[in-house]
Amino acid sequence: MSDESRASPVRLASLSNKLIAAIIAVIFLVEVVIYLPSLAMFRATWLDDRLRVGVVAARVLDAVPDVMALPRNLTDRLLTSAGANAIVYRRAGQSQLIELADPVAPDSVVTADMRQRDIGSLIAGALDTLLAGPGRTLRIVGEGDLDESLIEILMPEAPLRRDMLDYSRNIVLVSLGIAAVMAVALYMLVSRLFILPVQRLSRNILRFRQAPENAALILSATPRRDEIGVLERELSAMESELFSMLRQQRHLADLGLAVAKINHDLRNTLTSAQLLSDQVATLDDPKVQRLAPRLVTTLDKAIGFAQSVLDYGREAASVPVLAPVDLRTLLEEAAFEARLAGHPDIAFSNRVPDGVIVLVDAGQMGRVFVNLLKNAREALEQGGRDHPAVVVSAEPGDDNVTIAVSDNGLGLPPRAKENLFIAFEGSARSGGTGLGLAIARELTAANGGILRYVDDGGPGTRFELVLPLDIHRQ
Repeated sequence: MSDESRASPVRLASLSNKLIAAIIAVIFLVEVVIYLPSLAMFRATWLDDRLRVGVVAARVLDAVPDVMALPRNLTDRLLTSAGANAIVYRRAGQSQLIELADPVAPDSVVTADMRQRDIGSLIAGALDTLLAGPGRTLRIVGEGDLDESLIEILMPEAPLRRDMLDYSRNIVLVSLGIAAVMAVALYMLVSRLFILPVQRLSRNILRFRQAPENAALILSATPRRDEIGVLERELSAMESELFSMLRQQRHLADLGLAVAKINHDLRNTLTSAQLLSDQVATLDDPKVQRLAPRLVTTLDKAIGFAQSVLDYGREAASVPVLAPVDLRTLLEEAAFEARLAGHPDIAFSNRVPDGVIVLVDAGQMGRVFVNLLKNAREALEQGGRDHPAVVVSAEPGDDNVTIAVSDNGLGLPPRAKENLFIAFEGSARSGGTGLGLAIARELTAANGGILRYVDDGGPGTRFELVLPLDIHRQ
């Protein structure tokens, strides 16, 4: 599977389809919220219409002294116009009843009291009618047009339920139409504002990832001022910086290969010159004896510089293997390797408490301590102090330990302080490369620690390391 096919969204899972589905779902949710009160009001209006027909029938009853004397066909027409089986009119403690010639005995009767007009009761009644089965008889109760009068109508519930189903069907069709129109309109708007720009960004990221060396693929930002515009400008800037960085790294790699070859040849040449200088130093000529040590020192520095550059170029980014290491023992071995332990002129004091176990790569952190102790030894060997000394101390914390490596020498020059940990810039002595501290900081960070220079304003030099403790052994 290609990178483009992996990065392309599945059709049903694309942002546009999700957006359309979300719009339709929200519209239907709104319609459902509106539908229930609307259905309840439709039912209430339908029942009120039937009650108004009942009021007309009641007026007919009031106009006739003897209801029993009314012609049967007239009462049947009144009931048929109201869609009722019977109408009961109650006023002043009296009740009058008109019913069909062939009365219908209802199986079950449900009451709809239209004197209760709260929305909760109306919605409950509408749902009850909509979900009810066939065969029920509806008893509609409402107030008449005169004081203290009451109208009751008995009628089948089926016509009301049928009309409510037709109304619901119309609502669904209207909702579908509204949802479709709004979904298309909102999709076109949101697609223009968001989806198309996001698709443009995703396509650009995919193409630039496949060919970051092609400057033509760097995104051209639009003048938008919203979040999409900010994303476009930042992505364009990031791609430009990445393009420049890749070109610079390629040039540096080519240059580094050339420098490594030059240094290799130069080191061989300097080694030959060093052998020749050693032979010259054995001559008895006073001028030769006076100049030979200086020549040997200069050649040693040149060879050391060439060797340092080659070592830095071959420095492998190996993953540290973390294991419990006794800190005091590690420092004793580093002091011996740095030729500081047992030094005839420099006092070395290891004040790290016993039993401090750090979780580091012993080989890598040993190189860091050797570098720091070697730098301190070389600084003190240049003189300037009556009692030169190097002190290593440690302050364990809850989950890490702070280690201080300090000497009482003349301290670092200002230029060295400004460029510490920068390769070829942060050397504290003449002829140095500054690679030792740069490598030491990289190794310390790889082991989960921190290496920093502490300028306390006093004499000497002080470096601090923060390393993780092996909390299971503390």
